Amino acid sequence: MEYKTLVKRFLYAFLLSGFVFGSIASCAPDDNPERFEPGNRDGALNKLETGESATDLLSSENYKRLVLEMVYVQGYEPTATAVNKLKDFLEERLDKPEGVVVEEYPISLPEGENYSLEQVYELEKKYRSRYTNTKTGEISIFVFFSDRDSDKSKDDRVVLGTAYLNTSCVIYSETIRKLVTKRSALDRATVEGTVIQHEFGHLMGLVNLGSDMQGDHLDENNGHHCTDRDCLMYYQVESGWNLSGGLPGGGIPSLCSDCLADLRYNGGK
Repeated sequence: MEYKTLVKRFLYAFLLSGFVFGSIASCAPDDNPERFEPGNRDGALNKLETGESATDLLSSENYKRLVLEMVYVQGYEPTATAVNKLKDFLEERLDKPEGVVVEEYPISLPEGENYSLEQVYELEKKYRSRYTNTKTGEISIFVFFSDRDSDKSKDDRVVLGTAYLNTSCVIYSETIRKLVTKRSALDRATVEGTVIQHEFGHLMGLVNLGSDMQGDHLDENNGHHCTDRDCLMYYQVESGWNLSGGLPGGGIPSLCSDCLADLRYNGGK
């Protein structure tokens, strides 16, 4: 059985001649989405399109607890700050009375060059151990922190993260580290935290990707993103990210009122 086309959202950083200008990140859909054939029926609830589990993630109707399974290549673990801020972000937005559980563990160095999304998915099939379980009331998300770049990265545009399927995303940790090295004003935990929260926004159905809009704020020219330039879901995440001036406030952009209204209407807090 052929499963639905993955809806992918890429978060980019723009680099030019060794310096970063304007926004640290923008996000765009892939022009050539791949199709995956799961090898078995296990975890079928975790092999749907991006955004299809938005209601289940946001509300407590079917699942009372969220489990985050964070898998990283040895030496590329996420920063504790980014993980803690993600947990806070989710606890503020999701109606999960039994809480958000974070599990982290390393894997050995995979073979090969830069990752295609198919390779990321193969790693997920190999290492993922937590799946959404209707009997226990747990919904699970798999996050992979990679040791190499995406094969979609170019000299002038690099991919920092991708949300794929309904409960899966990849964060290109090595790419983030190289970006931070190029600009000392950047803080790795803030960049990493912004990328992760942005991708989780897509998994929660933003924008118009499973969480219906309560007001018109879809950026039709840039996929499922918000028109509010100050919002976490803006395609370039511009506010406070003009790198010529560093990171004013040093914080991760917040969701705008329109995005928050969408999440609340779909069962979130």
